[in-house]
Amino acid sequence: MVRVHQALVEDPDPAVSPARMWSLGLYRSVVLVLFLLRQNPVQEAAAELFGVSQATVSRRWTGLLPVVEKALAGHVPDPVEASAGRIVLIDGTLVTTWDWASEGTAMFSGKHRETGFNLQIAATLSGDLLAVSEPVPGSRHDMYAWRQSHFPETFAERQSMGDLGYVGSGMLTARRKPPGQQRPTGAKIYNRSISSLRAAIERAIAHLKTGRSSRPATAAPWPSSPSSPKPSPPSPSTKRAGETP
Repeated sequence: MVRVHQALVEDPDPAVSPARMWSLGLYRSVVLVLFLLRQNPVQEAAAELFGVSQATVSRRWTGLLPVVEKALAGHVPDPVEASAGRIVLIDGTLVTTWDWASEGTAMFSGKHRETGFNLQIAATLSGDLLAVSEPVPGSRHDMYAWRQSHFPETFAERQSMGDLGYVGSGMLTARRKPPGQQRPTGAKIYNRSISSLRAAIERAIAHLKTGRSSRPATAAPWPSSPSSPKPSPPSPSTKRAGETP
């Protein structure tokens, strides 16, 4: 809170002034922004809970979110340093979104039968979150999303482990069943061991999606890619936390 206040005071042209936050005050305004990040409710619902108008919620979100990010930026560890001496688990997950007509079928995941973004997640064997990639359209498979991310360069010196979707990437993966043959006993044991170790990243992804990542090594996404899709905004009646009127 002190860092947020300091950033606002030091900014010669702040998007919002602490002295003018009559409705909520600085503390509750920051709580509001964190609530929107954590729960992603429609702004009207947040406005009712905090006793203010939707317009106030929108102004606080727009003005304070960059300040909160700036205040926390210096406390995000480097994923290269955080992964030193560790095996890195890699997996992809679909973050569901609206079905934007302007995007055609680019957002539709045939695997999940839903629309959304593919995120690549990196975690340790203990389930600690290391990094989250920039999103790519949900129609893209994990190998493509991994190659588009900075993960191959960032974790080039680390032993990485993925599922069968990453075969050919250089990671440790399970072994496919030979065509027309039974999987050898040794391969079955090996695959069970891989699955057991990879359970940690499934937990990390579940915690990330529910906002319970207790010990994230880094929360910052990678720099935006020019190819990242820019979806059209939904109608005002269905605004979420991140959309302004």
